[in-house]
Amino acid sequence: MKKIWKNVKDQLKQEIPEHSYTMWVAPLVAGEGEENEVVLFCPNAFFQRRVMDHYGRMIEKTLCRVAGRTLPVKWQVLASSAPPLSPDMALHTVPSDGQIPLPKMADHSHGGQFLRQDYTFDQFVVGKNSDFAYTAALALAARQNGHQNALYLHSKTGLGKSHLSQAVGHHILETFPGQRVYYVTAEDFMNEMTKSYRSQTLHQFKEKYRQKCDVLLLEDVHFLSGKNGTQEELSNTLESLMNANKKIIYSSCYLPSEIPKLNDTLKSRFSCGLISKIDPPDYRVRLSILKQWAKIGSYQVSDEVLEYLASELTNDVRQLKSGLIGVMARASLLGTTVDLELGRCVVADIASVRQSITLDAIKHLVCRYYNVSMADLTSRSRRQTIVRPRQVAMYLSRRYTAHSLQTIGKSFNRYHATTLHAMKVVKNEIRENGPFQKQVAFLSDRLERTSGQADSASAEDMPDTEA
Repeated sequence: MKKIWKNVKDQLKQEIPEHSYTMWVAPLVAGEGEENEVVLFCPNAFFQRRVMDHYGRMIEKTLCRVAGRTLPVKWQVLASSAPPLSPDMALHTVPSDGQIPLPKMADHSHGGQFLRQDYTFDQFVVGKNSDFAYTAALALAARQNGHQNALYLHSKTGLGKSHLSQAVGHHILETFPGQRVYYVTAEDFMNEMTKSYRSQTLHQFKEKYRQKCDVLLLEDVHFLSGKNGTQEELSNTLESLMNANKKIIYSSCYLPSEIPKLNDTLKSRFSCGLISKIDPPDYRVRLSILKQWAKIGSYQVSDEVLEYLASELTNDVRQLKSGLIGVMARASLLGTTVDLELGRCVVADIASVRQSITLDAIKHLVCRYYNVSMADLTSRSRRQTIVRPRQVAMYLSRRYTAHSLQTIGKSFNRYHATTLHAMKVVKNEIRENGPFQKQVAFLSDRLERTSGQADSASAEDMPDTEA
């Protein structure tokens, strides 16, 4: 059996990504039970559920193929009360307390709000889009000591960054109850710091985050763009936590290098740990997410409806949830059954909810970002500090509205030819893929995420005052 299990692991190592193998296969302990039964021991119940759900069939098939015969497999949690394995059957060295240590992830160079009760590892649906991020987060949460204690999660909004970040918090609190976990957004941190300045309690603020924090879950770090005072304080706080080997998880819609107006020290802090991206889920993952939510909510909904929602609602996970809740709510209010026609109605409603992005929304956002006034955009000024924002605003107006060049030009008090020239200038500079391209990409994403709501688009991330 020892030789068979070694061959099984060798084959699985070729078929499974390295990080997944390290996390889910390497810790397994194989033994022999009654009537030629193979017993696979897992470190804990959570581990057992996950490895069975994602790799159970693959492991069992590989085991039978290598053995050349059908072998019954039993999965079991190895607890301290479990009978000891004989030397011949124990294929790993098991610690004296009966617990198999969870693996450490390989090193790579590169307080606050309440945690949501449903944002746990158990309720996170893993797919190819999120497998590495999930494994990295779980590895960080599971180990008690280590030298790679920082993780930076980035993705577009609504893809699971907050879920994974808070899942780490839940797991640590359950596994290491004495740990102090602080979950805050970057905006929370800034507001708390500002309040401490005004109330002359800055010492207590620093003590809280530098001496009384074991795990920092910091969300939406891109909010710090342009907040020079907050950036300096956070940088010092992170240095203190890192020197004390504390755990830190950052989340953002952007890579550290893509966040404009962020000082080099903070960029370095964000980049010193493992960086992992969460991509949009594919159809299979979207369907799995819907099925899990339907099961958790005890919703009676057919596979046909779920499959339709999964195929049509492709933006993000939040949109999926909106679709499922919309279907169930409409069926309840109308007293009808959940069928495909109802699903089509809900999908049509979701598609029409997104408001068109307006010229004013674009102008407000650009003004806040470049620290210019609305009057500047329509003035005759040829100063570069005014011309550049004006050209960007024109470009975004053409890209995100249905207005003609003439209408856009008139809105900025410019002729058609001037507007056309602005389009060409911006497009050419974007192709160079330099800092300017990142600025335009940042503004584009803000417009898409705020769906034309001028107030939120102009104020959410880009205030023109520094904290």
